[in-house]
Amino acid sequence: MKRIFAFIFAVIMLVGVICSCGKKENNNSTLKIGGIGPITGDTAVYGEAVKNGCKLAVEEINKNGGIGGLKVEFKFEDDMNDADKSVSVYDELKKWGMNVLVGPVTTIPCIEVAEKVYADRVFAITPSASSSDVTKGKDNMYQLCFSNSALGTGAASYISENMKDKKIAVIYRNDDAYSQGVRDTFVAEANSKNLEVVFEGTFTAETSKDFTVQLTNAKNAKADIIFLPVYYQSASTMLAQAKVMNYTPTLFGVDGLDGILTMENFDTTLAEGLVILTSFSAYDEDENTKAFVEKYKETYGEIPNQFAADGYDCIYAIKAAYEKMGCTSDMSQEILCEKLVKGMQEISFDGLTGKEMKWNDRGEVDKQPMVVVIENGVYVSSNTKSE
Repeated sequence: MKRIFAFIFAVIMLVGVICSCGKKENNNSTLKIGGIGPITGDTAVYGEAVKNGCKLAVEEINKNGGIGGLKVEFKFEDDMNDADKSVSVYDELKKWGMNVLVGPVTTIPCIEVAEKVYADRVFAITPSASSSDVTKGKDNMYQLCFSNSALGTGAASYISENMKDKKIAVIYRNDDAYSQGVRDTFVAEANSKNLEVVFEGTFTAETSKDFTVQLTNAKNAKADIIFLPVYYQSASTMLAQAKVMNYTPTLFGVDGLDGILTMENFDTTLAEGLVILTSFSAYDEDENTKAFVEKYKETYGEIPNQFAADGYDCIYAIKAAYEKMGCTSDMSQEILCEKLVKGMQEISFDGLTGKEMKWNDRGEVDKQPMVVVIENGVYVSSNTKSE
């Protein structure tokens, strides 16, 4: 009889092992959210802001009962805006037990990590990697930010509606997917709206310290507007060099310029009149924005930029999708991923960076951009919004 019981027990154990194979369950008491982005190097301002915004959201959510009753653990890894490093820290987060990923923050690392995310069936949402290549062919990779095409189209639409008779120059970085992508859509949309693009100039990472030639050509072409689908570091250099040349066009950029006012040793008077198409302004009078800005300043001692708001919204979007689908801690990683994918397409989410945000099956967000102008060192929301 003992042998029979021993045999039955062994069979039960074997069945349990077989059934558990390939089914990795979430921690029973926590939901682990990982984050990836640069917190050292030239683009550290973006990753640091995203990390800080995420941490504020996690703190608030845990104080209010967590996500689906689960406490949230958040761990952010530095990828130094390097694709290989990003893949490496992604693997470390997987070993930690990550259930969901926020990031990576920048485009090239995000494209690389998205391949891993897709193969591993980990749901991910990037706060700020805007290239369509990030989500293309990957049903579980989502964007909180505008796509490159939305940024280019929105900027051209705003100029068409508010500055139609102005001559436009475009200066962009042709070895960067973000800059090239926004430029391509902007120029196509500008042409369709009969805007006059009188000059285009390019640069690379290696030639990003001297823009005298590009600015001279734009000035000689009598450009009234310079469209800059670039990051704020390059824009700050252009602003300083344009002043030396006594050239004062309207500089119009997109979300990559957010952060210029907090750049170390930057003369903020150079940015007076700079126009930025973005999704967040720390100076907005919305009550949720004011509360977020106050808490951020209290915690980190500075005014949050768009990337901080993006990170904050990413965490709350995950919460909304998780609870919409009734996800539970005993779901396998694969099932959790599928549920969150479906949930993201069903929620309508109000955040700091947009109202009634929705996502399509390509992971792209639908929300309304805003245009802000820098006046006296602060962002002032434009009364007219782009379509």
